[in-house]
Amino acid sequence: MDLARIAALHSRLQITITLVLLGLAVWGLLTALRSGVGQAYTAGLGVAQLLILAECALGLILLFGSSMGGNLALHIIYGVTLAAALPAIRRYNREYSARRQAWILAAACLVLAGMAMRAVATGAA
Repeated sequence: MDLARIAALHSRLQITITLVLLGLAVWGLLTALRSGVGQAYTAGLGVAQLLILAECALGLILLFGSSMGGNLALHIIYGVTLAAALPAIRRYNREYSARRQAWILAAACLVLAGMAMRAVATGAA
């Protein structure tokens, strides 16, 4: 297993995740101003969740496949939080109107994009 390639993919996938979350934040704001959350936006959230889970899987491979030391605790906390946040927010958000759901999801995507950028600064890569 080539850990250098996995590390490169891990770092580049973070850029994709950040851009997708920023795009979902803008899309959510536009959706909130017009109508509310629809199936396409929900599918976009699913894509973001799958990207985050892939990033976590790559991180676990790097964690267990190399000798990176113990200075990654905060990086791991960010990863776990990112992986759990979207499903939790979507579950919490079910009882609100479609327009309010869009506002909450747009704000959440913006915060998660910030967390994804911050996770890079905490990693040792």
